[in-house]
Amino acid sequence: MKMELEDIEYRKMVVEEYRPDVERLIRYLPWLEDKAGGSVSQTFTDSGIGENSIPFPVYDSTLLSFIKDVQRTTLLDRNYHYIYSRHRIKTLADEQRAISQADITHMDVLKGILSKYVLGGMTKARLWSDAVKDRIFLNCIQKMKENLEFWDKPMV
Repeated sequence: MKMELEDIEYRKMVVEEYRPDVERLIRYLPWLEDKAGGSVSQTFTDSGIGENSIPFPVYDSTLLSFIKDVQRTTLLDRNYHYIYSRHRIKTLADEQRAISQADITHMDVLKGILSKYVLGGMTKARLWSDAVKDRIFLNCIQKMKENLEFWDKPMV
């Protein structure tokens, strides 16, 4: 009985911790769903930049808003590498499997995968686009929402 009570208290604590941040991000779900499998960046090539400089990506403004909103949450974990090694996540398939299997007690896994793409995209331009195309952002936020709604009331 004591174990069940502790388990329920833990789940309530997780809901309280994650709910405000996930509520902030669920407004991007329709956009992420719409853009899944597609491109959310273009290479800037105006003014003859290809001849004189290195081309750089120009991102969709909604993607940049999403990234900034994630950065304002507690969902970023700079130590996401530990999550990847602890759960033996190495490939995109491993990430997708980890996301689909994550329950309320594994929100740290979802947080770690989200962090890899948000933080990594700041230095590797492709990561943000890949995370949208491969549904990483979409699946992480949907799974967080699903887990929280299972143990609490629905989010709007």
